Order: sequence, then C-alpha cells, then structure tokens
Amino acid sequence: MKVAAIDCGTNTIKLLIATVTADGLTEDVREARMVRLGQGVDRTGVLADEALERAFGAIDEYAALIRDHGVERVRFVATSATRDAANAATFTDGVRARLGVDPEVVTGAEEAALSFGGAARNLRGSPQPPVLVIDIGGGSTELILGEGPTPTSSDSMDIGAVRLHERHLRSDPPTREEVEACVRDIDAHLDACPVDPVAASTVVAVGGTVIQLTMGLLELAAYDRTATDHAELSPSDIDRIVERLLAMSVEERLALPWMHPGRADVIAAGGLILGRILRRSRVETLLVSEADILDGIAWSVRD
Repeated sequence: MKVAAIDCGTNTIKLLIATVTADGLTEDVREARMVRLGQGVDRTGVLADEALERAFGAIDEYAALIRDHGVERVRFVATSATRDAANAATFTDGVRARLGVDPEVVTGAEEAALSFGGAARNLRGSPQPPVLVIDIGGGSTELILGEGPTPTSSDSMDIGAVRLHERHLRSDPPTREEVEACVRDIDAHLDACPVDPVAASTVVAVGGTVIQLTMGLLELAAYDRTATDHAELSPSDIDRIVERLLAMSVEERLALPWMHPGRADVIAAGGLILGRILRRSRVETLLVSEADILDGIAWSVRD
C-alpha cells in the first residue's frame, strides 16, 4: 500500500511517502520543513498568523508530492503546538482544505506510542530490553518504555526545544541563571514523570535535536542519514557538545557547517533535555534512530 504520513510538530512538519508491506517500508519521499508552528504558543496560547502561513505553504508542497506519487492513504498527525492552541481549528480547517483529510490532533500518549513503534521496528539485532525511546520535540518530550513494538509505559512532558528556549534561554548566548532555570524546569518534569530512565537497558533517541547533535559530534559537513542512523553516543559526548553550544551566540552556531538554520536558536534547550534524561539512566551508550514518529504513522496506516 502506498501511504503518506505527515507529522506536524511544534518546530517541524515532516512527510514520508512509502510503500508499506509486512516486510517493511520502501521509502519514496522523506521531506522536512521547519515552519515553527509553535512560535509563541507557550506564551500566547494561540498559533501565530505568520506561523500558520509558513505551515500552510509546506502543506501545499506536500499535497503536490502526494498527488504526484499516487498515494492511496494519508494520515496527518498534529502534536504539541496544536494540542495547546486555542485556535487549533483554524489550522485543522486549513489542512483539510489542502489535503482532503481530517488531521488528527493526537494526545501525548498516542504520540508516544507512534514514536516508539517507528523507532522499535528500526532497531537492528536484539537490543537488550527494556528499551527506552526518547522523543524530543519542539513543544513536548516523550519517554516511552517497552519491549518489542509495543510500549508498556509512556509519558508526554510539556518540555521541548522551542518551548524551553522561549521560556528560559532569552539571552544570546544564554546566561548562567537562564540555563540553571531551564535545568530546574526539566528536572521538575522528570521528577514527576512516571517513566524512570533507570529502568531501561537500552536507550534510543529520535527527533531533530538528537540528529543535529549527532551531526556535530560526528563533524558532518552535510546531513548523512546513513551516518547518523544507529550512531552510538555517550552521555558525556552529549554534555560536551551542549556546553559548547550554550557558550555560543546564535550567529556563532549558524557558522557551524553542520547546523541547520531552523534549529540554531533552540538546539541548546533540546540538548539540555537530552542530557538531563541521560543523567538519570544507567546506560553508557545512547543509540540514535532516524526512524521516528513519522515511520510509526506510516506503519499505523497499514495496520
């Protein structure tokens, strides 16, 4: 079955067009546009007009690709920013008009299950269970623990790279006091999280934050999916690169050859989230997965 999966998060809207069989996904198109749909949502509670315009522009492009590839079924999933916005109907109506499908504003639990399903099916060999999947988005972060393709416990926390950057890291570069406030916010959410990272024997991270940090640690001049997928990083690697980024201005980050301009301002906040989670785990190696919620959405269409 030829399917199209669309994941609309707080920072990025992504598209996967693939043929799905019992044996796996055969990918035709994988695209991402950083539209920052969640711009200001943490403060205002509404989707900004300019953010809606950027998102609709990307969806128009995706609609053309879907038509060109003869897609049979489309699933559009919207997550944190749309969940939190009082004017979400403006966005969902615009999606319906452009794609002819009803967008699903999923709960944090549904988002977590899709992320785990996408990552778990991508794991090579026999990773030691239980497996913890960390999905750091722009508006929320999911911790999902499980064995096989199904999670046994999960939690969605309202901490994400965009949300925490806007809430705490307002200086350029951020001050020590701002960083400390951001860390306290992360730790408070982790203290309340029912999913304890220490329970995991294998930890897998998905999403743009970890991919961007991996590119930096591997010193990639350009994005290379084959290099980042299943890369193995240590918690100290993460701490080291996050400390480096926190000391930089956004302009200095933009000068890094591996930095995507759409992540330069928020990457340090996302890195702090990842680092604080890893401090609570007992693993020495973090596994990076390029398969994520987008793959989980594609599988769900077939299932």
